[in-house]
Amino acid sequence: MATLNNIVSQVQLLQIIGKESVEVSSLCIDSRKATSGAMFIAIKGTGVDGHEYISVAIANGATVIVCERLPEELHQDITYIQVAQSALAAGLMAANFYGNPSKKLKVVGITGTNGKTTVATLLYQLFEKLQYKVGLISTVQNHIHDKVLSATHTTPDAISIQALLAAMLDAGCSHVFMEVSSHAIHQHRIAGIHFVGGVFTNITHDHLDYHKTFDEYIRVKKLFFDHLPAKAFALTNIDDKRGAVMLQNTIAAKHTYSLRTPASIKGKVLENHLSGLIMMVDHQETHFRMIGTFNAYNLLAVYGVATLLGEDKMEVLAALSNLQGAPGRFETLTSVQEKIIAIVDYAHTPDALINVLATINQLRVDGQQLITVVGCGGDRDVAKRPVMAEVAAEHSDKVILTSDNPRSEDPEEILNQMEAGLSLTQKRKVLRITDRREALKTACALAQANDILLIAGKGHETYQEINGVKHHFDDRETIREFFELLNR
Repeated sequence: MATLNNIVSQVQLLQIIGKESVEVSSLCIDSRKATSGAMFIAIKGTGVDGHEYISVAIANGATVIVCERLPEELHQDITYIQVAQSALAAGLMAANFYGNPSKKLKVVGITGTNGKTTVATLLYQLFEKLQYKVGLISTVQNHIHDKVLSATHTTPDAISIQALLAAMLDAGCSHVFMEVSSHAIHQHRIAGIHFVGGVFTNITHDHLDYHKTFDEYIRVKKLFFDHLPAKAFALTNIDDKRGAVMLQNTIAAKHTYSLRTPASIKGKVLENHLSGLIMMVDHQETHFRMIGTFNAYNLLAVYGVATLLGEDKMEVLAALSNLQGAPGRFETLTSVQEKIIAIVDYAHTPDALINVLATINQLRVDGQQLITVVGCGGDRDVAKRPVMAEVAAEHSDKVILTSDNPRSEDPEEILNQMEAGLSLTQKRKVLRITDRREALKTACALAQANDILLIAGKGHETYQEINGVKHHFDDRETIREFFELLNR
């Protein structure tokens, strides 16, 4: 419970109609979740306009309505609060309702196209290893210290985030590491969060179905750093050609990390094997269990955050050397007898796929065949589909194009669009198997001893979404099943 005056503190209001001295029992942006004494915040989304459900929220017990447009009929016993931007107000009001938990926590946000989940997860693992109680908000899982919660979005809605932060504070957490998606920035889901630091990993073409242009996508990512406070740090990958752009207008303390150019935090890959990395980090040689140049960048980002938060450099490197990263991110499985290596990775953009394939090609030895299984999600950026197929075919010995999460689209049409990116020569080494299970089974059957299978696109996901229904499907589980059959 909180008083209305406390909830609207520091929020720009256009007008309040009705009683101001009311108690609010809960906040919601879904009218179906409104209960007695609730505040319903009507947000106009990309597909649904919450203003159309104000009457439903009231019928379910809401006594305070926050909206951009007042409804035609006003109820005498309802308090109406008109604001310019409901989404922005939702974050600020939720922060007030839950007592501004982020001000009592050290919250670090990680944004970028690729690497967010790995960096956030490694930071969670690292700080837990350093004996802190830590919160994690990520694509794969949310953690409140040792309690695991399922995640439905990269960044939850504004009210859910504040509730999570409050629960983390109540559980004794001191640090929170969270992924910050471009959608969350644009939709003000992170409004009301006090960040002590922000990290930029990289940026490539993604989510153009939502942002429409690459320039707009970059602009939205940059907004996160533009709004960091002066006492925060902004850490950027200076090797990315947009890395410096992210820091242009921030008032936060600017820091950089790099493998190739001068930077605050400098790293150098000395050895890169399927067994791990040996890197020079701040003049200290360290062996890491993680694989590939892209993970070298992730490790540098994690090291940078930890040291900027005041942790001892040697303790950080010692703890980091034993960590393995996030589920479904370059996760390896090996068949017992044939020693076929399957790598399951969430790579679902051309750049991420190139990075994973380049890493495998650097590490594989003569005679090791690389077979890639890849698809593209439905209701997402169409332009990347032919590029994904072309990249896979260019850097693999064999490719199987298959269904990812087709969502509301016809999977056959998605595969047609992917195939359009292939040359006649490339088509000779490409199979098309729409059924994902059959595609994985065929990949295992084609593989010879010591070959490498890359299963790209879904990573940690345990479902396949078809026509609005999520069916259980786990690439790792399926590969293990076929490997067991091979071993019999």
